[in-house]
Amino acid sequence: MTMKQWVLMPVLALALLASACSKGGDDIYQGWIEGDFIFVSPDEQGRIETMMVRQGDQVKTGQLMFTLDQELQAADLGVAEATLANAKQAFDRAQQLMKSGSGTQKDFDFTQALFREAQARLAAAQTRLMRRKVLSPVNGLIQTVYFRPGETVPPGRAIVSILPPGNVKLRFFVPEPMLARIAIDDAVRFGCDGCPADLTGKISFISRYAEYTPPVIYSQQERHKLVYLVEAMPANPAALRVGQPVDVVVTPKASGTNAPLTSAPAGDVPASKAPAK
Repeated sequence: MTMKQWVLMPVLALALLASACSKGGDDIYQGWIEGDFIFVSPDEQGRIETMMVRQGDQVKTGQLMFTLDQELQAADLGVAEATLANAKQAFDRAQQLMKSGSGTQKDFDFTQALFREAQARLAAAQTRLMRRKVLSPVNGLIQTVYFRPGETVPPGRAIVSILPPGNVKLRFFVPEPMLARIAIDDAVRFGCDGCPADLTGKISFISRYAEYTPPVIYSQQERHKLVYLVEAMPANPAALRVGQPVDVVVTPKASGTNAPLTSAPAGDVPASKAPAK
């Protein structure tokens, strides 16, 4: 084999690969399944008493997931109830004195304010006690259980994470020339190992920022190295698992008007600045 043949072989292989990935006008991109999890945490520090769910369980909105110790909250509720009883007694007395003309408006207003404050404190204590039983805020799959019964959890620390079906999405990257040929709500097809056939989705996000940019000045020759993150919502999220690699098939538009781009999601920091015009 001559030196010229050795040089041409990798070029021909790349050409065949590009042809296979674009067969029929479709473009195939490697991607993965991503999920936006709901993290459920307690309002106050507490010890887990019971855990009603396990990883992989399906939960519904309002379903009891776990309970925390209630001693301190129950004691606060008792104090609030006693305070309310005393405030009501004082208010009733001031009200009777006002009717008989023996009391003053100032005393009446003061006891009325104390009575209303005691009612508010009782409602707050009841809410704190009720929230020691933690219910699921959404329908979804229990992805991870981070703590077990008997462990003490600080406030704001997630105890379980839930993946709602609507929070499952595809993520993949497209080259810069493809931006003018795709748009929000465009249909995509995708497949993965062991997945049902004919999975579909719709593009829901196109990043404004380039990724994996080369450390060189932008030019016509270098623009093909720019890729942009695209997200799509699957039509059947229940058939997918977070982290699964997928092959995404995009059928681009024939003509090229610029596709509308969405704003970057909160916390999305671009890997590099967009090319200067």
